[in-house]
Amino acid sequence: MASSACAVSAKQHEVYQADLVALNSAKAGATATGTATIEVVGSRLKVHIKMTGTPPNMQHWEHFHGYPDGKSAACATSAQDANHDGYVDLVETGAVSGTTMVPFDGAPEKMNIPNDSYPNADSSGSFDYTKTVPLQQLRDKFASVYSGGKLDLDKRVIYVHGVVSTNDLPSTVDGHVGPYDPHVTLPIACGKIRRVR
Repeated sequence: MASSACAVSAKQHEVYQADLVALNSAKAGATATGTATIEVVGSRLKVHIKMTGTPPNMQHWEHFHGYPDGKSAACATSAQDANHDGYVDLVETGAVSGTTMVPFDGAPEKMNIPNDSYPNADSSGSFDYTKTVPLQQLRDKFASVYSGGKLDLDKRVIYVHGVVSTNDLPSTVDGHVGPYDPHVTLPIACGKIRRVR
């Protein structure tokens, strides 16, 4: 029985990575870059996101975005600045990235997007987020929200968000989520998730 269990466990080890590159850096006051590694290990999803160059001393929302129908998502670029205000806001990312799906916060399996349990950057603009998530709970929640949809990690992109509240964003920048304004939701980095093992 032990060897059989090991075989099942071996089949359940998948590794995904994303290289996060800056978006809106000229307007964000910082050039955010980083790496994300997501591992499916047995019944757990292990997430590690390491960022540098983010606006310091503040919380940064981070999620994977995608399409409920399984279409492959891509990171937004300046080409998605539909209103030509110089910013690619959260709403404008939807044209190529789909919708916000799973948060990398204090409890990703709850898929509660607007909350205050996301990582905080230190005074140098760096943060290191590590979380182990109950995989079946996340899959069940995802299927409930997206009508039987699957995580399909290699069809998703990861966004990191957030600029300081004193950043003078024009009224054309959209991205209100509940009580949170576009300072919280403005994308500052994005990376395509790819399977590496």
